Order: sequence, then C-alpha cells, then structure tokens
Amino acid sequence: MSNARLPRTSARVLPWSSKCTFAFSLMLVFLCIPPPLWAQRDVQAKLIKPQLRAEAPAFQLTGESGTKVKLSLYRGKIVLLNFWATDCGGCVLEVPELIEVERVFRRDDFTVVGVDMDMPYGGLKTSSEAWKRVRPFIVSHGMNYPVLMGNSAIERLFRINAYPASFIIDKSGRIAAKYVGIVSKDNVEANVRALLSGK
Repeated sequence: MSNARLPRTSARVLPWSSKCTFAFSLMLVFLCIPPPLWAQRDVQAKLIKPQLRAEAPAFQLTGESGTKVKLSLYRGKIVLLNFWATDCGGCVLEVPELIEVERVFRRDDFTVVGVDMDMPYGGLKTSSEAWKRVRPFIVSHGMNYPVLMGNSAIERLFRINAYPASFIIDKSGRIAAKYVGIVSKDNVEANVRALLSGK
C-alpha cells in the first residue's frame, strides 16, 4: 500500500471582480425579461363570505368625458374595479380578458370599471397629461367599459402596491374578492355568476 499523500483540495474562491461580473450578468438577465412576465398570471380568488365583506372605500374620480363619477353610482350592480396603467405590461395583457368579461355580463347587473393609474405609476403630473396616453389606448384596444382617472390618493385608499389589481364589489358596495396580478377570466366569471345568483 502506497504511503503517497493525496493532494489537498480546497474550494475555489471567486475573486472580487468575478463576483461583480456574475452579479452584473444576473442583473442583465433580469432586465431582459419582458415586463409582462413579471406579473402573476391566471390569479384566482375565492369570494369573501357576505358577513365578512368590508365596505369598498368611497371615491369620486373623473371619467373620460370630464364628468365626476362616484363609486356609489354603481350601487345595485356588481362591479369589477380594475386598477391598471398603459405602461404596465401585465395590465395590457389583461385588458382583452376584461373586455370579454364585460361582453359576457353586460346585459346583467354588472360592469367592469377601469381606473387608470398612469399618474402614480408613470410619474405623470396632471390628469390631462395622463388622458393623452389613455384615450388613444382605449380606442386602439377596443375597451368596452368605462375608464376613470386614478391618482395616488385612491392608490392609498385601496392599499395597492402592485399592478394590475382588481376588486369585485357586490351589489351592496362591499368588496367580495380581490386579485393582484392578471386575473383568471374563468375565475372572475364564476365569481360574478355566483354573486348574480345572490351569493
């Protein structure tokens, strides 16, 4: 049996410059991921039991025509309140789903209401600046539901920290479900049907 000693092995330690290069490469990979892929997809939500539903925060926002619109205007209808922005990739991907939900239920006591958040999300200073982005977007995407202009106050009111964000509000004005990310159309439709049947 040989008495030769095996060579000592040790873990290779990356020099500082290699660590920086590796971190920089990871950052580049992350930045190359298209923004639409950052949002959660097919988000589902269970309906909150009626006795546990909280009143939706009251608000008054401006519509596309310049008229002031209160949430209470929709009392007696089920509302899918969707917070979105034109530069939000996930929001843009979600719009066709919302158009379809509006088309399916438009003859019932239901409406989608979009709340554009271009001011806080995109750092725009005025609503007129935001509408210059939003109006062409509404037309080019064929949005078939009303859009209101949001602001940082309503963002705080609904405690929104990610987009898109959606709330189903029941006929009594209470929050029945909340989604953060791109909604599952099938799940939204199932929840709306349940609410229309009186649940």
